[in-house]
Amino acid sequence: MKLSKSIYLFIAFIIISITSFAQQKMSILISNHTFSSGKPEVGTLHIVSTGNAAFKLKGKDAKKFILAGNKLSVKKEYIKPDVKWYDVTVEAKTGSSKAKESFRIVHDQFITNKVIAHRGAWKNTGAAENSIAALQHAIRLGCQGSEFDVHMTADSVPVINHDPTIQGLTIASSSSDQLGKLKLSSGENMPTLEAYIKAGLGQNNTKLVLEIKPTTSKERALQLTRKVVQTVKELKAQAWIDYISFDYNICLELNRLDPYARVAYLNGDKSPAALAANKLWGFDYHFNVFKKNEHWIDEAKQKGLTINAWTVNDEAMLKWFLSKDIDFITTNEPELLLKLVKD
Repeated sequence: MKLSKSIYLFIAFIIISITSFAQQKMSILISNHTFSSGKPEVGTLHIVSTGNAAFKLKGKDAKKFILAGNKLSVKKEYIKPDVKWYDVTVEAKTGSSKAKESFRIVHDQFITNKVIAHRGAWKNTGAAENSIAALQHAIRLGCQGSEFDVHMTADSVPVINHDPTIQGLTIASSSSDQLGKLKLSSGENMPTLEAYIKAGLGQNNTKLVLEIKPTTSKERALQLTRKVVQTVKELKAQAWIDYISFDYNICLELNRLDPYARVAYLNGDKSPAALAANKLWGFDYHFNVFKKNEHWIDEAKQKGLTINAWTVNDEAMLKWFLSKDIDFITTNEPELLLKLVKD
């Protein structure tokens, strides 16, 4: 039977569409993005599609790595105290599909003193909350992490602010150009997510604790989540970023987009067992939740969840959480907590 030209064209369109879709869906993930002198193994490479892939390394730093199957390591002779990171491009091929991703593999010199500066170090420094200056102060102080909040503008640009409004403007219905012209209390412009993350990438000591704020609808929340993950990926910032959110759908979407992302839930209404069942990384609740459910601390440890309490400013309460040996404490008083962890 002879097929008409239109049918041939239709079949060709379907084949091209299927191939394009497969290529679009295929992306590369790595289970970890750090190395250290005691841990040259970085992690395992995976593709987001069916089947197994063959991987190759490219780029000027490729020779500094060992790739055995899908296991990536840094050669021990290249693990030096003054090296902050190496960049490597990974190519993957499975069947007729190909993908290429670039990663920044970071020397793990991140601080582990439990101190998370809430919206940066602002209260005792004169910086505005959620400003780049507040982030820089937290880094200079030597905090383990600096927390910040992300909303999305009407033109789909993630920006940094705690509240959904600022200076009379609603972020979700304002343009990034409008918001970018606003001056914070310290004279800075309101930062975009991209600018904020870039300001934190010159060092490998302080983590960036990225809170994705709930928004006007589930669809918009998922759109914001995808924008955030895309920005982190494009900036090769995965090693620096820990994610938190009050919106459980956002947490689950983060895990879907990157099963290796470090994601903690904030709202306080789920047990450690429920969080572990959904493969979340962290258990991150208000200090009053811990006081009412103290047994959850031991349960979270048994489940392998990281534990953070927020926002703890009272010295006696800070000492209580230190006595419980939780992983992180978020505070508006990072200077005080730094003093307590050193005493």
